[in-house]
Amino acid sequence: MQDKLNIAVFVDYDNIEIGLKSTLRREFDVSLALEALKERGDIVAKFAYANWGRQDGATRQMAENAVQMVQRIPSPRGDKNGADINLALDALEMAFTHSHVNAFAIVSGDSDFIPLVNKLKEYGKTVFVVGGKAFTSTILQQNCHEFISFESLLEDVIQTLPGEVRQKDQVRARGERPERGAEPRPERGERPERGGRRERPAPLDLAQAMPLVERALQVLERRGVQPQLGLLKSTMLQLDSTFNERAYGGSSFSDFVEKLKRADLVNVSGTGGRYIIERKGTAVAEHPSLKHEDLLLPLRDVLENHRMELENGVPVEDLAAWFTAEQPNFDVAAYGFQQFIEFLNYAQDKTVARLEPNEEQGTVLVYPGAEFYPPAEPVRVEPELVAEEVEEEDEPQPYVEGQPTIFEPNPPPAKPKKAPARKRAPKAAGDGQRRSSRRKKADAK
Repeated sequence: MQDKLNIAVFVDYDNIEIGLKSTLRREFDVSLALEALKERGDIVAKFAYANWGRQDGATRQMAENAVQMVQRIPSPRGDKNGADINLALDALEMAFTHSHVNAFAIVSGDSDFIPLVNKLKEYGKTVFVVGGKAFTSTILQQNCHEFISFESLLEDVIQTLPGEVRQKDQVRARGERPERGAEPRPERGERPERGGRRERPAPLDLAQAMPLVERALQVLERRGVQPQLGLLKSTMLQLDSTFNERAYGGSSFSDFVEKLKRADLVNVSGTGGRYIIERKGTAVAEHPSLKHEDLLLPLRDVLENHRMELENGVPVEDLAAWFTAEQPNFDVAAYGFQQFIEFLNYAQDKTVARLEPNEEQGTVLVYPGAEFYPPAEPVRVEPELVAEEVEEEDEPQPYVEGQPTIFEPNPPPAKPKKAPARKRAPKAAGDGQRRSSRRKKADAK
């Protein structure tokens, strides 16, 4: 991986806009994605794909951020994958023709881009994926070099609110009612949720990050390299591209390490940016991690109990209420999910559930996954019956002259051929004279 990254950004606008509106109740703000990518390298190209004739509000923010808008005119048949194909072709063309571009950022949550990500990695390019944890395919998250979640970017917007607004949020968090008329206005790019402001998901427990931290420290020890801050984070991203320190309440990676130190989970020596992190041998044993797949079994039970209601789809909030009531011993946060919809997104890749965004209601509907509709088993036919059917088909069909039939009639039986007449021996010389004299004698008599 090169020291300096020259990043080309490709935005699948329709996908990212629908995903953010239906899961986070937010409008897409391209500046958030661009600011996050600027921290990782230099942005040398920016493209966004959509039918811009219907996106009047979005064209302004694209122009303000110097994003080149690629017009997508859908065909009469409605080729919904047309933007994906154009984006993939343009990205591959740039990878072949612009050798100085060594990193690509795909702003989308569509799993159709997995082949593109794999092909770019094949040609030695660094690949970032920017999307939401709640709607980006987990397979796409795990196969890029680094996944940048929109949840963490939106948290930054909330954390940078004016002090007065933060104070009002603290008053609301304590259960007190803010003064009338003191309700803050939503920030740019934010869509208020029904019933009030959307709260940030609670951070995960630091102990859940320890298996990944321990594994990264072990890798660095085997390499004989001092585990400094930057090297530790890059190693953790190599092992798990979905890692984000903000999910554990850290404003930066150094803040994340400080939290681990205060919790007595790692040994830290040095000051400033020259931290040396060392592992403790008992950290993993004391804090075992729960696997994501262990949470699928209770979800299957809830989906089966509400099979009839789910046939037409139910909002995520309703399914979350059923899950909490029927499975009180299972907490999605203990399994590494900040929100219930993130868990459902994982379950969708496992074919347990199916999510469909509803743009009109601004929500996501949940349906039973493909595993609840297994394909019909092929009909097993006994060999004896097959043999009998074949024998019946081989028998000649009866033919009645003058009677219509849908089958090709058999030709009538052929008439027996006459036996050929025997050839007579050739006449000898004088035979004709003797025969004529005999006739004359017979006539005279």
